[in-house]
Amino acid sequence: MLPPPPRQPPPQARAARGAVRLQRPFLRGPLGVLRLLQLLAGAAFWITIATSKYQGPVHFALFVSVLFWLLTLGLYFLTLLGKHELVPVLGSRWLVVNVAHDLLAAALYGAATGIMIDQTQRHSYCNLKDYPLPCAYHAFLASAVCGGLCLGLYLLSAFYGCCRRCQGKQEVA
Repeated sequence: MLPPPPRQPPPQARAARGAVRLQRPFLRGPLGVLRLLQLLAGAAFWITIATSKYQGPVHFALFVSVLFWLLTLGLYFLTLLGKHELVPVLGSRWLVVNVAHDLLAAALYGAATGIMIDQTQRHSYCNLKDYPLPCAYHAFLASAVCGGLCLGLYLLSAFYGCCRRCQGKQEVA
């Protein structure tokens, strides 16, 4: 009878999909800078709205700004940490996902900016020098400017992503 073969230790468990690494090319590249600017302008947009007295259609503008601020934050950190391949189904098409996100954000920020411009015009009566009652005119004006800035930033990043896609590149950075 032959002796049993020697026991081999179990194979080392590999990391799920690599270690977390900071993607410096993305951080220093145009899309990384645009994402940071989108986060700053988006935060200014929804904080300005949230600190004023608002009602009616301004709720939609606040919803759009908070939604896309959170989505942009998620996209930024997934790309920055190189973990976008962990997103089921969409991770392999990350550049296309980013472009679709940017186009949808631009469309909805356009609507939100239009709402804020309309609200600014509706509250223009209280822009008088000695108007004694509290008024949301300046908050609505500031949020309309921030919304226009967000719209431009999302359009710019969508254009950049489309240019990368047309050059045959599959990665964001």
